[in-house]
Amino acid sequence: MAGDIVNVEQAAAWDGPSGEYWAAHQARFDAAMEPHHARLMAAAAIAPGERVLDIGCGNGQSTRDAARAARAGGSVLAVDLSGPMLDRARRTAEADGLTTIRFEQADAQTYAFPAGAFDVALSRFGVMFFADPVAAFTNIGTALRPGGRLALLVWQPLAANEWMTTIRQALVMGRELPVPPPGAPGPMGLADADFASSVLKSAGFADVDFASSEAPFNIGSDAESAYRFARGLHPVLQLLEGLDDDTKARGLENLRAAIAAHETADGVAFGSAAWVITARMP
Repeated sequence: MAGDIVNVEQAAAWDGPSGEYWAAHQARFDAAMEPHHARLMAAAAIAPGERVLDIGCGNGQSTRDAARAARAGGSVLAVDLSGPMLDRARRTAEADGLTTIRFEQADAQTYAFPAGAFDVALSRFGVMFFADPVAAFTNIGTALRPGGRLALLVWQPLAANEWMTTIRQALVMGRELPVPPPGAPGPMGLADADFASSVLKSAGFADVDFASSEAPFNIGSDAESAYRFARGLHPVLQLLEGLDDDTKARGLENLRAAIAAHETADGVAFGSAAWVITARMP
């Protein structure tokens, strides 16, 4: 791991079981996120020769697309907390013959980025997990040249994401499940647009803008494969913690039934909504 790690809990998850699961299911995750991903890359508008910073690059689809857009004259630095996902990202990039990418296992909140070295910073669902979002985006901002651009993809609030509300409803099992407050590290960490805007402005960014991206979130070709995939998702595992075996089994049957109810001829799909956030450094 390069540099200091302050996001210790997230590092433990993403450099461990969660990262391993995402790496093992790269194709499934990329397919589910494709409609949102396309809108992020359009917003980033990477031009030939540009220097790109990819924050929380995961399995590297955004990194590879950035490298293709920047072409031979450009470059991409991709950072993530997850060793398993970075290994997968490196292998895929090498197989695709992309030679202008450098991967680093690092905490973007503290990593010593070269000052003013990048034209654009982007992230596909990788910036909602910071322990201190203002500190993290301040650090990212120092890596951008004056006028440099920021393009982020983050989930909108829980109520706008059927894939998440369905999981919670299936696994509530008589409990009162709290809704994480704005800024709490997790999938919905930047879901509140007012909070996310205040974070970016406090970190020195200007012209902060939000565009809504709404699309089906397809998790499998049929109910059984979708259930097997969903069963290992981190939110599911978290909600199963603390339940006795019988209650856990009933919860999983609820989840199986909820997934089956969303099976269509085109696969198992849930509603999802993300923000495409853009900003710039003055």
